[in-house]
Amino acid sequence: MFRPRQRDTRRRKKRNPIKDIEYIDYSNIKLLQRFLNDQGKILPRRITGVNAKQQRAITRAVKYARHLALLPFVAEDMR
Repeated sequence: MFRPRQRDTRRRKKRNPIKDIEYIDYSNIKLLQRFLNDQGKILPRRITGVNAKQQRAITRAVKYARHLALLPFVAEDMR
């Protein structure tokens, strides 16, 4: 009998996409759109690879930008 190969169970650490940025600004629309899907929803941490503190800052900035009409609440094709 043969022994099945074991998978490498170590989790690879995701690169932090915004580690160089010290402040997430609500007016930086290009940066914020990287964390939204095509429907305009905020992507979760497990997909984006940011830490919890950055995710809260992104969420706050996106919601503020939506309130100021810099970002849409819903994507154009969803209307």
